This record gives sequence, structure tokens and C-alpha cells, in this order.
Amino acid sequence: MNTVDIFIIGGGINGAAIAADAAGRGLSVVLCEKGDLASATSSASTKLIHGGLRYLELYEFGLVRDALEEREILMKKAPHLITPLKFILPHKKYLRPAWLMRVALFLYDHLTEENSLPFSKSINLKKEIYGKSLNDTFSKGFSYYDCFTDDARLTILNALAARNNGANILTRYEFLSAHSHKKKWKIEFKNTFTGKIYHLFSKVLINASGAWVNEIQKKIDPKKIIPYKLVKGSHIVVPKLFEGDFAYILQNKDKRVVFAIPYQDDWTLIGTTDLNFSGNLCDKIKITPDEENYLCEIINKYFKKSISVKDIIWSYSGVRCLQDEDKKNLSEISRNYKIYLDRENHPPLLTIVGGKITTHRHLAEEAVNLLKPFISGLKAPWTASSPLPSGDFPNRDFEEFLREFKYRFPWLPEKILNRYARNYGTHSYLILKNVKNMQDLGEDFTNGLYEKELEYLTRYEWALTVDDIIWRRTKMGLVLSEAAKRQISEWIERCWVLKVILSS
Repeated sequence: MNTVDIFIIGGGINGAAIAADAAGRGLSVVLCEKGDLASATSSASTKLIHGGLRYLELYEFGLVRDALEEREILMKKAPHLITPLKFILPHKKYLRPAWLMRVALFLYDHLTEENSLPFSKSINLKKEIYGKSLNDTFSKGFSYYDCFTDDARLTILNALAARNNGANILTRYEFLSAHSHKKKWKIEFKNTFTGKIYHLFSKVLINASGAWVNEIQKKIDPKKIIPYKLVKGSHIVVPKLFEGDFAYILQNKDKRVVFAIPYQDDWTLIGTTDLNFSGNLCDKIKITPDEENYLCEIINKYFKKSISVKDIIWSYSGVRCLQDEDKKNLSEISRNYKIYLDRENHPPLLTIVGGKITTHRHLAEEAVNLLKPFISGLKAPWTASSPLPSGDFPNRDFEEFLREFKYRFPWLPEKILNRYARNYGTHSYLILKNVKNMQDLGEDFTNGLYEKELEYLTRYEWALTVDDIIWRRTKMGLVLSEAAKRQISEWIERCWVLKVILSS
């Protein structure tokens, strides 16, 4: 039976990042994910790489500082996927006084030594474009910068980094059990497609299953329960509310904030909510009517253009696993992470609770550092200075890459070209290998989605279903018809038949 250094349970952002860090330090790694990569919470965030301005109000200065430092690192690691975005904060004096906002923004600008983004400033909403779409009651506001990303693709890139360094990424494999055997973990897991059961040994076991942390813990040691709190967050997408390449952060009387963010050219992304979750994690997590109304009502308090639930063209929800803090207001629970190291009566077990997508790299580095006493020959940390796969641009200059990309493929429509560059970076060349014209892109699934892209996603990025392709690897689900989705499903089925024939 094979032995590996680390077995990771969970293919979200934390599990993928730990796999990448560990594999790059010379460790043998297996990651086991029951579904698709980023198929739960890690594709259900507000898609921000940010320090978290509102956490300053909770005196979480360390968390904000660490997150702002990570923001700088991540912008360099994947500049095509993590892009600066200006945020406009309309001022409501009865919620928070202007002086408090100025102090908070000053801290936000200066908490870290390195800040490559423009500093915050006060703005006149009556005179500048930012107030054009807002209700006339707003005259004063503030602007500051953070970053926007695609959370699911960021998870995929970490998994690619892990695989590039030798890790074995197993999607659609369910963890069944683990127990101590001769100072190692004996692990059992199965392929959810075939039902075939596998076994291997591992020196270290890592539970990075997010909201499923205690479901997994029960399969390891049911006598020990991990303290945590589950909080549900939902988002809605509506037709574009405003023109401009900036976003809004909107204060509410419950002390929460809601973001309104330009999304995929034609839409506005709005979120998030915070609700205690006590349901069944195996059920599809959906937005409730109350959440829909909550988000619509906040938008209508700020914007001239009102919306209702009828305007929602897509919504998504996720369950966050947070630290177990007794807070009346769920938004006050720390978003920092905690790593539990347990070696009582068994080999080392690391369990991850909490965390933000912004700090995934830092979390992974800290988790692997904790393994030094248990695994010899561990190399030095490396991820802070290395680009993520597809982010390896000459001179780390995405704009230079984009100019060269447009020059090499002048026949490719502008919208497709820009989407490829942003989604796939230098891996766009893998999609377009030996492609000289539109006909070479193969079957047309409409709206700029062609067979060559599907071939890339199924070959290199673990995509196995329609949802893997149109919601997590791309956001083409927003524009594709049901007929197009059936067409993709038929293509996938044909590919699987071919693979079976060729492998027999």
C-alpha cells in the first residue's frame, strides 16, 4: 500500500492552497474532494480580495493587516484574475459619522508598508459620476480600492499549482475513514462514479472540508468535536444597475454592509447576507425569499433604479464555517482562521476552521510550517514570490501580455479574446494551440463558447459536468440557453464514450 506525506480532505480554496504549498516544498500530496473543486463555499463568496474595511470597526487590526499584505502578494501572483477595483461608499451620517469613516480609511491605506493601490479620498456625489445613479439624498461619500477576483478559478489555479508540483488531485472521490496504523494514517476513500474503494497510508491528515468539518471529524474520531459556527451567505445578480468600472459598498442600519459590483459586463452582483445555518449540508443551499427582499431593499434605499425579486436572473448561496464565537450579530464573528493540531493517540491531524479567500495563501503556508516536526526535508516557503499557473506573464505585466495576445490572434472577436485572457492568462495558448481561425475552434455552443475551450477544461482543469464548465470554470451559465446547456451535456457524454473506447 502506498504511503504519502499528506492526505488532504476538501477541494475548496484552503485545501487546494495547502496542496500547492506542500507539493512545492517537496512533499507527496493527495487531495480528495467528494464533488468538484470549489463546488461549495469557495465558489459562493463576494469574490473580493480585500482587507475588509468593516473589520476595523471590530478592532480586527491584525486580520486586516494580514489580508492587505496578502492582497499585494496575490495581485502579483495572478494579475489577470485579481484586479484592482474602486469602491464608492455613500455616506449616511446617522449610521457612522464622517470623521470615523475618514479615520478607518486612513488606517486602511496605511496599515501595511506596501500599498500599490491608490489611497482613499472624500468625494462629492453631486458633482462626480459616482452619484449619478444614486438617490438625490446622497451628497457626500468616500472612495477606496480593493480587488475583485473569480473565487472558483482562483481555487482551480491553486489546484493546478499543486498538480504541477506532483500532487495527486482526486475530484469525485469521497473520504470514508481514517485510523491510526503503525504511526501512520490508514485512509479509505472511494470513487463516487465507479464505487471502487481505495486505501493508502499518510503521515499527516488534513481536514480542510469547510462547513463539513465535523462530518469528516466523525469519520476520524467521533469522540472529539470541533467548535465552529455555520453562517449562510447569499448573493443575487441583476441587470446592470449603473455604468462605470467601480463598485459600491452600502451601509445598512443592522451594521452590515452590502456590495454592488459590476459583473460579467452586463450585470451587477449584490451581496451578501448573514444567517445562522442549521440545515442539511447535503441539500442544495439556496437563497430564501427573505434574503432576496433584504438585498433588494438595501439597493432601493441607495439607487434611483429600483429592483425587485423579479429582476434577479441568478442567485447563489454558500455556508461559511466560522470560529465559534457568541455574537448576537453574525457579521461580528471573526473571519480569521484557526488551525487545530491534534496528535493525541494518533498521527498528526490538522483541522482548518474559518478563514477568508484573501488569506488562503497565508493559511496554507502556516499549516505546512506546522508539519516541520513530523516530516523531514521540508523545503522553505515559496508561494509568496511565485506566480500561479497561467499568471506567468513576461515581466509580470498582464497588459503587455494582452497586447501580444491580441496581435497573435487578430481574427478572434474582442469579447472572446478578453475573456480568454482574463480567465486563462497564458493558458489561453493551450486552448488556441494549432487554431488559426474560428472554424478551428470546433463546435459552437453559442455566446462565444467553443469546443476547444471545453477540451481544455475537461483535459486540464478537472471539468466533468455542465455545471463545472458553465458556473465554476466560466460564468457562461449567465448567457447560455437551456438548449446550449443540453448541447454541452451531449458533448461531454460523447467525450466520455470516446475515452472509454480509446482506453479499452
